[in-house]
Amino acid sequence: MTTRNTLLNGLALTLLGLSLFHSAFARSEPVQPVDEIIAVVNDDIVVRSELDSEIMKIVAQLRQQGQRLPPKAVIERQVLGRLILKKLQLEAAARAGINVGEDIVAQALNNIARNNNLSLSEFRRTLEEGGISFRNFRQNIKEEITLKKLLDQEVRRRIRVSDQEVEAYIARQADSTGERSAYHLQHILIATPEAASPEQMESARQQAESIVNKLRDGAEFADVAITESDGRQALEGGDLGWRPANQLPTIFVDLVVNMERGEISDPIRTASGFHIIRLADFKGGERKIVTQSHVRHILISTNEVTSNNDARTRLAQLRLRILGGDDFAALARSHSDDKSSAIKGGDLGWVTPGALLPRFEEEVAKLSPGEMSQPFRTEYGWHLAQLLERRKHDSTTEVKKAEARKAISNRKTAEESELYLRRLKDEAFIDIRLDNS
Repeated sequence: MTTRNTLLNGLALTLLGLSLFHSAFARSEPVQPVDEIIAVVNDDIVVRSELDSEIMKIVAQLRQQGQRLPPKAVIERQVLGRLILKKLQLEAAARAGINVGEDIVAQALNNIARNNNLSLSEFRRTLEEGGISFRNFRQNIKEEITLKKLLDQEVRRRIRVSDQEVEAYIARQADSTGERSAYHLQHILIATPEAASPEQMESARQQAESIVNKLRDGAEFADVAITESDGRQALEGGDLGWRPANQLPTIFVDLVVNMERGEISDPIRTASGFHIIRLADFKGGERKIVTQSHVRHILISTNEVTSNNDARTRLAQLRLRILGGDDFAALARSHSDDKSSAIKGGDLGWVTPGALLPRFEEEVAKLSPGEMSQPFRTEYGWHLAQLLERRKHDSTTEVKKAEARKAISNRKTAEESELYLRRLKDEAFIDIRLDNS
């Protein structure tokens, strides 16, 4: 088993929210799509109806949040930029041989429905009543999973974090963050090309300084972010949300510890451009008391030889043998495809919430000590899990280390992802044909 964050929690709520606003927006501002070519992206194109459809979703989202709408030219530029980057990533995924099976998409859809307390049929009906095609929604989910797999393959899997980096990070955080344990930040990026000329760097610096002056004179940060930022959260007003102190990007750590609520930073230069941050709020520190679970499992992976039915049937048979008196550990050693735990009789040790796959944790949460689950499925295959014990544990130190490792990994991933996406754009043929471009 490996530590893994779920892809679709936030996406589910966002897209479901958009579905509820889509119908009303469509009635009040009908769009008559004309399939003129808006942009050429290598061998692909963006057409007017595609851009208008995405703009409709974003406008609905901004209205839902009570956000003032930017000028048409601004929102067209921002949304078109997202579409172009998405097409470039999908093209790169195809070249890399990344393929998302329909069973993975089906599982993701079921997870989204369940997270919204709906059955799949109820979720589908909710979307369609809101004017959103379930087929299009399904395709969007497939594309989101594809993009995540691409970044996992091209960036995240290549990231390495050493124990020395973790210890140094914790020591530096203890010195720099004091009692502040979490920060709510807003962010604006003025991007620069990978091999920017001195003139381009100076132009970006001047633009960033002009924005800082505007913000300090009272301009709304969210409005300016939507209009000016090249960051991925631009259309969310640059909101980065709450982040633990030890999960902040390195470039921000030394600044925010001395900033006051509402304060705007000077421009911060990095390889990707000039950053501006606003400290919206911060929180104090606290100890981490968690409920840990001592779990063991047997995994049967699916492949060309072993189907879903085969894996589930094999685990059901093993479960009957264990209930009949056979030793769980012995069967795990001889049958489990999770080799790292199989040699330990399937023992995963004491696990902290968030350390395992959400689906796995969901099944374990239903169990009482000594109880065994029914066979259940994750993206790794089919599992049979047994809860051995539960305990309350002061995991402050472990959590600090885990959060530090995650923070370093996320920082490296974010930096490398920005560089990777920028290379995709720099190496692509992009011809934008918007009237205002």
